Amino acid sequence: MTGITVGRYYPTNSAMHRMDPRIKLIGTFMHITTTLMANNFWGYGVAAIYVLILIKISNVPAGLMIRGLRPILYLLIFAMLLNLFLAPGETILVQQWFITITTEGVVFAIQMGLRLTLMIVGTSMLTLTTSPIKLTDGLEALLRPLKLLKVPSHDIAMLMTIALRFIPTLSDEMGKIMKAQTARGANFNSGGPIKRARGLLPILIPLFVSAFKRADELATAMESRCYRGDAGRTKMKEMKMTPSDWFALGVILLSAAAVAATRYV
Repeated sequence: MTGITVGRYYPTNSAMHRMDPRIKLIGTFMHITTTLMANNFWGYGVAAIYVLILIKISNVPAGLMIRGLRPILYLLIFAMLLNLFLAPGETILVQQWFITITTEGVVFAIQMGLRLTLMIVGTSMLTLTTSPIKLTDGLEALLRPLKLLKVPSHDIAMLMTIALRFIPTLSDEMGKIMKAQTARGANFNSGGPIKRARGLLPILIPLFVSAFKRADELATAMESRCYRGDAGRTKMKEMKMTPSDWFALGVILLSAAAVAATRYV
């Protein structure tokens, strides 16, 4: 849990950190959409190159990104096995009892693993390179047209940002609770999967109590700073698109078009 990278911010000076948050949000949305559209290894290859370039220009350590995949390792394995055994196909490789593995199932399982990995890494790049304030401002700016339909865009942006930032906070809190209970004799690493799952139940109650306490403290802190929502708020720094931001937007659109085009190659 402590290795989760989604929701964390890695402060450093890089081209990705200086980029307009609106561009990064659009890029993340396009990356997720085109990754879901990809249906062959050419598309996943283009998406992987795009993600590697982002990691390079963000100055985020590659080891941090690899550690961020550890919490979803079991999800990746489960998703790949599920598609390996259930995906239909014509070329049968293994057929024993009720287990049938086909060539199409193997290919689809590998593609599912690549898809999930690229989506997690791409989403992590957004939060690792964007501060909470900039992320909220970018979301609010993109949702501003919805104000014409009486949609509270500022409140939605604030809720989404707080939810993202609570992911690493709760994971760190869970790690502290587990260490405290381990010091008191609790054992979370012995027994089968069912016993381990039952052993995690005592962690959930203090974790929920801590989550509600932190939420109450956050609400008190926002009220003490006279936060009253979107009405009458001004910004210390106005977002402005620079030539490098427009160039980045062009690269994002080209890469998305390249991934989408692989469906027809």
